[in-house]
Amino acid sequence: MIKKISGWLILTSVLLIVLTVSCENKIDFIPKSDFLSIPSLTVHNFKTVYSDSGKIQLIMTSPLLEQFDNADAKYYEFRNGIKVDFYNGEKNPTAKASSKYAKYFNKENRWELKDSVVIINETGDKLETEVLYWDQQKDLIYTDRFVRITNQDQIIMGTGFESDPRLERRRIKKVSATIYLKDEK
Repeated sequence: MIKKISGWLILTSVLLIVLTVSCENKIDFIPKSDFLSIPSLTVHNFKTVYSDSGKIQLIMTSPLLEQFDNADAKYYEFRNGIKVDFYNGEKNPTAKASSKYAKYFNKENRWELKDSVVIINETGDKLETEVLYWDQQKDLIYTDRFVRITNQDQIIMGTGFESDPRLERRRIKKVSATIYLKDEK
């Protein structure tokens, strides 16, 4: 009986020591800044299809989507890039947009694309820049950075840009070069 009790006492003593040691290093509080930096939703290999009247309008994909609801302004972040194919009811994409980083601000209804931003519109015009903003309420895309627009006839480069999202009514603020691709005869 003494052996059984002493084994029980040893086990109880070990458990008390483990509990005492493990409780000594507890965290008093989690800083608010750490809590705000944690996404409320994380989606790997994100894909969404938007359709209207049964016809595909766009397909958006990203390797990683993070939603942040804890910040003052709720937003979605695409840290590993984003790709959007616009269909407008057609079988094949009519326009494309991509970047290596993107962020969408809910309250402002505004997109921020960064790093290797490429937009190709329905006519094949290609816009390249490092930072591009899309204000959906104003139906305006813009940047204050260097831009390059390539179409079948010319390449236009400059700094600062404003346009409608289809790149039909575009304006480069400071044109630095226009290169004509076709020779005039």
